[in-house]
Amino acid sequence: MKKLLLLTLTIALFFKAHAQFPGGFGGGAKKTTVTGRITAVILDSLTKKPIDYATVSLINVKDNKSVNGGVTDEKGKLSLQNVSPDAYKLMIGFMGYKTKTILVTTTPGKPDNNMGTIYISSTENVLADVQVQGTKAVIENKIDRMVYNAEADGTNAGGDATDVMRKVPMLSVDVDGNVQLRGGAVRVLINGKPSGTMASSVADALKMIPAEQIKSVEVITSPSAKYDAEGSGGIINIITKKSNAQGVSGTVNASAGTRQNNGAFNLTAKTGRLSINTSLGTNLAYAQKSRVQFENNTRIDSLTKTTFNNISQDGYSKWSRNGYNGSVGVDYDFNAYNNLSSNLKYNNFSNGGPGEADYTINGVKLVNKSDMDMGFSNFDWNVDYKHTTKKEGEEFTISGQLSTGRNTTEFQNEIMGSNFKPINNNNTGKNKEYTAQTDYTYPFSKSTILEVGAKGIFRNISSEFSNESEGDFDYNQDVASAYGVISFKLSKKLNFKGGLRSEYTSISFNTEKAGIQKNDYFNLFPSVIISQTLKGNATLKLSYNRRVQRPSLSYLNPFRNESDQFNVREGRPDLAPELSDNLELGYSTFIKGSVINASVFYRRTGGVIESSITSFKENGVDKTLTSFINVGVAQTYGANVFASYNPKPKWTLMTNLGVNTYEVSNSLTGVSTGTFLNYNIFGRSAYGFGKGYNFELFGVVNSPRRTYQGKTDAMVFYGASFKKDILNKKGSIGINTLNPFTRDLHIKTVNNSVTTDGNRISTLYQSTNIYYPLRSFGVNFSYSFGKLKFTEKKKIKNDDTKQDQQQGGGGMGGGVQQ
Repeated sequence: MKKLLLLTLTIALFFKAHAQFPGGFGGGAKKTTVTGRITAVILDSLTKKPIDYATVSLINVKDNKSVNGGVTDEKGKLSLQNVSPDAYKLMIGFMGYKTKTILVTTTPGKPDNNMGTIYISSTENVLADVQVQGTKAVIENKIDRMVYNAEADGTNAGGDATDVMRKVPMLSVDVDGNVQLRGGAVRVLINGKPSGTMASSVADALKMIPAEQIKSVEVITSPSAKYDAEGSGGIINIITKKSNAQGVSGTVNASAGTRQNNGAFNLTAKTGRLSINTSLGTNLAYAQKSRVQFENNTRIDSLTKTTFNNISQDGYSKWSRNGYNGSVGVDYDFNAYNNLSSNLKYNNFSNGGPGEADYTINGVKLVNKSDMDMGFSNFDWNVDYKHTTKKEGEEFTISGQLSTGRNTTEFQNEIMGSNFKPINNNNTGKNKEYTAQTDYTYPFSKSTILEVGAKGIFRNISSEFSNESEGDFDYNQDVASAYGVISFKLSKKLNFKGGLRSEYTSISFNTEKAGIQKNDYFNLFPSVIISQTLKGNATLKLSYNRRVQRPSLSYLNPFRNESDQFNVREGRPDLAPELSDNLELGYSTFIKGSVINASVFYRRTGGVIESSITSFKENGVDKTLTSFINVGVAQTYGANVFASYNPKPKWTLMTNLGVNTYEVSNSLTGVSTGTFLNYNIFGRSAYGFGKGYNFELFGVVNSPRRTYQGKTDAMVFYGASFKKDILNKKGSIGINTLNPFTRDLHIKTVNNSVTTDGNRISTLYQSTNIYYPLRSFGVNFSYSFGKLKFTEKKKIKNDDTKQDQQQGGGGMGGGVQQ
């Protein structure tokens, strides 16, 4: 609590300092005038295509000094904020194009100036290298992240966020939707902030988001100390479709298929300095049979005898899945320096259904009938205040967030014609989260920038059991943090960015068996990035950071899930966090329209959390228990190569290859897995035929995945889409398919373990075969109306808890999810 009081004092000092020095480090108050904005659309004069990432400078006519600037977005749109009334020159430049200068004037009576469409032309000496692509770039390689533009990939229509993640470079996704980044755990954000739906299981939360709502996915492998330290592999940020434009604008998307149906609607109304944004989304997946074959062999050695137990299962689960989400946001500019925004978001999702399996227990044949119901709902509320000054880049923000979530698990199963008791149980998990955050950015110059901030997160997780003898579970976690980051130039082409983040975590939990327990710890997380600009637009980057992975509810919840009576699941509240050190060397270059990005990395992770299978005896029957443990230390070496190439102006090829080693060891327990090689391959071909016709193919291969006890076989996904632009390119219609030649995706997992209990030694072999129905065919439609202009607002980012990367359904599911 002392550290939390210290955080409160820190935030209070921020307010006091800001009140005394409203202009940053200046000494006196400034006279504030309402400023405006300059907007424009930059297009290629020949092709009429948008020029994205064109550089724009605003220069004062009186003294010829630059006072503002920016870059265009993917639609060629430009918006310069905080422009004082005066006469300016607007200079537009982009590699391969002639620099264009336009005079522009704003007045106190008309502070906003919409320049309309501005055309720029190619320079004659590089005109031969300019390629007109028939499709929008799906992958963008930026200095600190890689961006996958999901809205430009027609093969995503009719899917959900899980399907989108499978095609993002450097990510690997298993059949349940569990995500890894280069072999390490990740923190998933939505629009730069967490959602309470992620509190129990990332895999389930991703299934709630229709693919049509996703604009892009950012992969950040080397986050600075400004980010919460969560995510040993890095951070994934999902950007949803939004708009912020004068008047009314929006998008409508709908898809129908043999696997699931999706719908998404976004609407923005803006007048003056007030903007209101709302969105609705829904998805409905048909109930399809997933076949599960299971074999569990246990050998028990003791001083007196050796026995063998064999349990086999062959059955199916027929689960459906449906959900909906909605949000409404309000954004208001009081003047050019003060902005207030608020956003409300609600998600609801449910899945489950009946199942039946034939059991063979030591030669005796039985039938098990089951039913499973799982529900998730979450509410997020954000309030954000931002203050800027006339000094370009100076910014002060205060943010607050409230998140409440609820998930329920209900299951029944009965082994017909046996002495085994029917199981009927349920669990309700609740998650409450309160966050306060403040950040301040001060640019000493264009190249020297200081960032500081403080944050407090207060969480309460509770789990209520229907079986009172088990006792309820209550878990409290408070995190206080502060950071400082400085960036500057070491030389003309050598840049440095370094920082330090401190986090103090206070944990207390109560269980029926163990009573009240506490666990407090303090960590420092340094980060350093050095980048060198080379000839030919190439960049070399070296980075180091330290990160943490805290277990979330699905790992901690001691609820005993007996949806399969012979394979019990439960969490462990005494799990320690993972700590990892990451080192990366990256290189990127552009060669005549082609993009190449390559990196090598090393990661050392202590206290790695993995699922663990052990054997135990209950009522004379040998069963297995799946839980989680801190298994040991992992050392990972890896490399990643991404390339994009245009063999013809309208034909784009791209590929991504990632490889990394897997090795876990623990000298105290004797665990030593040896070294294995994991890989994932992504390939895509897109061709524009002209007149709005586009065709795409993609394929993904994930190698076998290792754990300290076993192995899951490789997985392959592939698909295609055909799309036609309609209604003056404001809309499109298309067809798509996923794995058209194979109905089921066959996944085999094998685990081995040895359990010692006194004189009793149990050797366990477990084999699971899942036949997951993945084949689908669908049609889709999309339409945009109004004038769209995307903007980003400062939001809270709680990226500090380890999400469920092991099992869908919060690790408490009773069958295979579709």
